[in-house]
Amino acid sequence: MGTIGALKKVKLFCGIISSSAKTEQKSLAALEKKFGEIDLTSSAMPFDFSDYYNPEMGDNLKRFWISFKKLITAADIAGIKNFTNSTEDSFAVNNKRRINIDPGYITPANVILATTKDYSHRIYLSDGIYGEVTVIYKKAEVVKLPWSYPDYLSNTATEFLLKARKNLIKHLRTA
Repeated sequence: MGTIGALKKVKLFCGIISSSAKTEQKSLAALEKKFGEIDLTSSAMPFDFSDYYNPEMGDNLKRFWISFKKLITAADIAGIKNFTNSTEDSFAVNNKRRINIDPGYITPANVILATTKDYSHRIYLSDGIYGEVTVIYKKAEVVKLPWSYPDYLSNTATEFLLKARKNLIKHLRTA
């Protein structure tokens, strides 16, 4: 029988989709107030992988990722997802979101996204939130899974995810 160890720290990140710089700035301020300093921001890229968000959020959407300096435990992610959902709602206009904020966490082995949607490859966490292993790391590469989102396999995303992982590993070694 294995023994239960202490919860390991993981790196909180958020994937963000929006077309409004003003909403992004206000949302980032709310996220920093709640989770602390943002330590890494990817470059922005057009979100043209899907038109899923267009009816609600409009056209010319862009996608970028941020991570936070302060580490969390994996057990925190369900509460964080509920907070980001509330943040999205606070910026909605006529019940339509202006921003999509998808939190997740990075471990040395994988990237986990929090979601409200159940599916065959997702597990229930708590408070109506599921977790999905979105990609894994093998050596110094991001590895695709059958359900990996195409934007998470883009050069922008993989650059961000590898750098965030490197920052996490460095932090864990010096802690």
